[in-house]
Amino acid sequence: MLVAASSRSLFSAAGASRIALPGLPIARALGVRCGSLWANVKQGPPDAILGVTEAFKADSNPQKMNLGVGAYRDDNGKPYVLSSVRKAERSIQDLALDKEYIPITGVPEYNKLAAELAYGKESPVLKSGQLVTAQSLSGTGALRIGGEFIARWFEGVGGKKIYLPAPSWGNHTPIFKDAGLEVAQYTYFDKKTNGLDFEGMVKDLKAIPSGSVVLLHACAHNPTGVDPTPEQWKEISKVVKDKQHLPFFDMAYQGFASGSTVKDAFALRHFIDEGHKVLLAQSFAKNMGMYGERVGLFSIVTDSAEEAKRVDSQVKILIRPMYSSPPLSGARIVKKVLSDGTLRDEWLEEVKTMADRIITMRSQLRSHLENTCKSQHSWEHITSQIGMFCYTGLKPEQVDLMRKQASVYLTRDGRISIAGITSKNVEYLAKAIHDVTK
Repeated sequence: MLVAASSRSLFSAAGASRIALPGLPIARALGVRCGSLWANVKQGPPDAILGVTEAFKADSNPQKMNLGVGAYRDDNGKPYVLSSVRKAERSIQDLALDKEYIPITGVPEYNKLAAELAYGKESPVLKSGQLVTAQSLSGTGALRIGGEFIARWFEGVGGKKIYLPAPSWGNHTPIFKDAGLEVAQYTYFDKKTNGLDFEGMVKDLKAIPSGSVVLLHACAHNPTGVDPTPEQWKEISKVVKDKQHLPFFDMAYQGFASGSTVKDAFALRHFIDEGHKVLLAQSFAKNMGMYGERVGLFSIVTDSAEEAKRVDSQVKILIRPMYSSPPLSGARIVKKVLSDGTLRDEWLEEVKTMADRIITMRSQLRSHLENTCKSQHSWEHITSQIGMFCYTGLKPEQVDLMRKQASVYLTRDGRISIAGITSKNVEYLAKAIHDVTK
């Protein structure tokens, strides 16, 4: 009873006065705050893309356009679920499989098939046992696993720092910072040409400390849509190798960029052919429409099968306290699509269809600007860039004006999601762009 009475008194003024130490405020003596427990929590800034979506939803204009969200839409502006994915889903459901936990690093068959898609089925790193794989929570999760692994184990001369292209996907910086890495940048985009500053990129990659971690977008660079040519990738590979940098590829759009999974994997496979020991983050969000299923893969190329076993053990140790093991449903679907010859062929056709629609919308937007609107500006970059996103070159004040005048919503850096354009609204968008740039 005495213990209970004393415990209750800790939460009363009288009890507090009895235990307060001489010269110390009551609250400090108790280690509690007088106000709300979370009074010191600051309001965080809104997410740039989610903020665009919220403003779009609140707009009553029937012609409004949301060009901020990075998710594929069909020509009616609706979410698109691939037929191959639907069929795989139904076939799995009919098997009435269990829902048991899967291994820490995921479904082994899925990992194998996803790695073959990226590196190529005949890749020597797959046959030699040098590759370590871990199913991840989409590409974001793969990047985080890689960041955590680098922070714990990388001992390069460049230190615990990763170099990103300027600009890069907005989530790259917080992912790597939260993993404990310092984030720096190298030159990538040329605002004057709306293209690649290849000379500046190579110069920076040569100037940064040897043995640094360098993030590279394998294809369909986000947010610019600007990719190096195959010949430029070869030169980049040579510089990275000469400087003994560690390349970390982010490949979120394989197949979705050009319509070919082989063509979009050129950079990664060339680096492997040249002997680089790469890290890779893969995602099936875009190319298989598996956005909410969160299906990805993290992989590391090691020096030997023996080293791979050690690295694999540490990847498991890293993942175990983070989320224990990945989800099952999405990996089963991807595994079914990639392992079934008929479904795989259908998926590859669907990927090409999605990529072709994006390419067509780029062409039509440029055509309307140049021919319908008679714009005097150069819009060649709209079709020379690739993938879901386009860096238009629009200034923040022009973006604001488009929102005000035409209810066209995009991020203030001028990036538009081509997936938000349809054959029904492409001319409307061209006129909205022309009105703020003429």
